[in-house]
Amino acid sequence: MFSFLKKLLGRDEKFYELLEAGAIQAHESARLLPRLHNAIGTPEFGSLLHELSESRRSDKRIGHEITRTLCATFVTPLEREDIEALASALYKIPKMAEKIGERIAISPEQFTTDLVARQLQMLEQASEIVVGMVRQLRKISDVEKIQKAYERIQIIEGEADKLMISLLRDLYRGTASAKEVLVLSDIYERLERSIDLCRDAGKVIFQVALKYA
Repeated sequence: MFSFLKKLLGRDEKFYELLEAGAIQAHESARLLPRLHNAIGTPEFGSLLHELSESRRSDKRIGHEITRTLCATFVTPLEREDIEALASALYKIPKMAEKIGERIAISPEQFTTDLVARQLQMLEQASEIVVGMVRQLRKISDVEKIQKAYERIQIIEGEADKLMISLLRDLYRGTASAKEVLVLSDIYERLERSIDLCRDAGKVIFQVALKYA
């Protein structure tokens, strides 16, 4: 009986570890974007873009490992649908970050502005909060702490919406060429969307916490 319980608890730890690894990888993708932005026009740019792609691949591998573990496990610490939903939400963050990096690589000369610095900072903050929320799943009875973290992400997401509108307004009213408007507006919107994805992941975690509290 002891060995059976130990095996079950081991499985519990495996799922928590994989979800935490996915959240950390998402945060790492968010942390790479400011470095990529600052490296425009330098030899380091290519290697950072490669790191961004590798981060997305790593998160995808984590998702595959979660799927394999689910298939091999009868008893899980959370419902299978919840584990899959959270893994999917986490993966979308580095996937979007990679797309942003690709846009920067296509037209770096249009992206030398510092206007996105605040968006990049917000994304880092939101993704870091997500990491903390995933770790809190091990102490799922502390719903209030998870709720407060989710509320912080919602505040960041709301501020990001307002910032994007301001950035787009300044862009459309300025002297930028049509090409610059197209490139920069796409990057602004994708950065805002990446923060939305952090909010979406936080929402999944909060809903799971409510369910199991």
